[in-house]
Amino acid sequence: MTDYFEIHERDGAARVGELRLDLESPVTTPAVVDDVLEDAGSLWSDDRDLPEGDESKLTVLPHRAFPGGTAEEVQESFAVDYPDVEYPSVAVVSSESPADHGTDAYAVSDVQSIRGHGAALVEAVVNVRETIPADTALLFSGVATPRNVALLAYAGVDLFDETAAVVKGTEGRYLTTDEAYFLEDLEELPCSCPACQQPRDEFTREDCAEHNANALRAELGIVRRRIRDGRLRDYVEGQARHDQWLTAAVRELDSQWGYLEERTPILRDAQINASSSDTLRRVEIQRFADRVTTRYRNRFSNPLVLVPCSATKPYSESQSHRQFHDAVQWRGHLVSMTSPIGVVPQELETTYPAQHYDTVVTGRWSEDEKTFVSEVLQRYLERNEYQKIIAHVPDGGYRDIVERVEKRLEIDVTYTVDDHPTNDESLAALSDALSDELKYSKREREHNTVRAIADYLLGDGAGDDLFDDVQTTSRYPKIQVRDTEETQLATMVPQYGTLSFTLAGARRWIGSDAPTKRVEIDGFVPHGSVLAPGVVDADEAIRVGDEVVVEGPKAFGVGRAEMFGCEMAESSRGIACEIRHVEEK
Repeated sequence: MTDYFEIHERDGAARVGELRLDLESPVTTPAVVDDVLEDAGSLWSDDRDLPEGDESKLTVLPHRAFPGGTAEEVQESFAVDYPDVEYPSVAVVSSESPADHGTDAYAVSDVQSIRGHGAALVEAVVNVRETIPADTALLFSGVATPRNVALLAYAGVDLFDETAAVVKGTEGRYLTTDEAYFLEDLEELPCSCPACQQPRDEFTREDCAEHNANALRAELGIVRRRIRDGRLRDYVEGQARHDQWLTAAVRELDSQWGYLEERTPILRDAQINASSSDTLRRVEIQRFADRVTTRYRNRFSNPLVLVPCSATKPYSESQSHRQFHDAVQWRGHLVSMTSPIGVVPQELETTYPAQHYDTVVTGRWSEDEKTFVSEVLQRYLERNEYQKIIAHVPDGGYRDIVERVEKRLEIDVTYTVDDHPTNDESLAALSDALSDELKYSKREREHNTVRAIADYLLGDGAGDDLFDDVQTTSRYPKIQVRDTEETQLATMVPQYGTLSFTLAGARRWIGSDAPTKRVEIDGFVPHGSVLAPGVVDADEAIRVGDEVVVEGPKAFGVGRAEMFGCEMAESSRGIACEIRHVEEK
């Protein structure tokens, strides 16, 4: 049986994968792999002798077995030094000096020293993950419990053993997803696993160890489901609250922007639940705020109209925003203020995650929310100049934020809300504030929308480079982009607020000054998808969900990325990108 690790689902750094280590049946990760290692004849202790004879099929070797160097050099040295042992599928490495040994999985040898320390844990995971290939599994031994395994998987760990859970059981500690109870303190057993199906007074420490292992495996089942749903972060934010070092680890991981951002898709179906201040640090939130304040550029000459967000997404379909539009009558540029997103120009109201979040509504803004949104608004106004600024926002958090920015930037803001944004007096005041302004056309709005989305997806100025001389057809939000000869170049995707290019659009893209996200493939014509082994090279800026140009000696195509750029170039299995259009050269 060929050894390999293949990733099937991704949620940031967390993955659901298929691991084969010389076994009849694959293991679906994240998973407990005690049985896998036992069947493979594992060797963990550095001071043991290497097995001989029938026990020579070794999957895990002590770190001293690896001399370093390239995978080919390691394998050659290994064959010389250990001629009776097959080249292993799992290498043991140190988190301080990890190396790529060309194996299918990597076990970290010094995990125990970083257990309970959030910063050290995150540093260890990131150091190893950024050294070993993307399509290899990472094993942490002796640390996983039902309470921490979700966080470990979220950080990027794929494999665990039962050691910590079983040891705690033999010590009389009964583990759940939120606590570690002393067995003698439990009047009843809060679990229905097989080990707990007996009277409390007959429940032994051996039973407790079995329960703990069962609880760990059950929690990993939940983690895998959350990864498939794209909802692991929501779950981790709750789980981390049960232990201070886990809370610290989440925050330390959020500070590893490059590591998480590279692995986080630019779009997904799952809704973001903004239920705590931790949500403000999520990659999706920070990325949107960063791109709006560094890539987006307002192209309207009309005044800025700041308005509150709405529960209905996209905002323009809500009752309140319809009332705002009736008062504005295309005479002002609407920008919504919201937590946790920041500010959302009307052109990007469908772009992920602007229409894919929900937040706890209390009527009161926390100081963290005010600080974040005010900083985003300030950066937005420093980049985009308006002849006039109207704040159609209620008293309280919204107005407090605008007044902070007004004071910092020393600008004049007209406030138009009397008691409530949608009462007659407020709407009349908003309309009067725009009475001298000219209307812009729906066509102008649509043209500016596709250019704004191009800026957001591809880079500052990309919208003008690609779509300055085009025309738009159909109706918002299903906008089609055509050139002066009526050739279709792209279509707006309302579900995610992105652009889907045609082959003609892809050619225009690579011929423009806009940053191109290119995947170089080998000499074949892909149909449906490009597998990772067929990728020769890929732009490091590619993220999962990005529009990509695919080109090789025999084919030219366009599609959507299913891996981030470095993963495409490194991986030996899995789908790198889905092809929408392709032509043979």
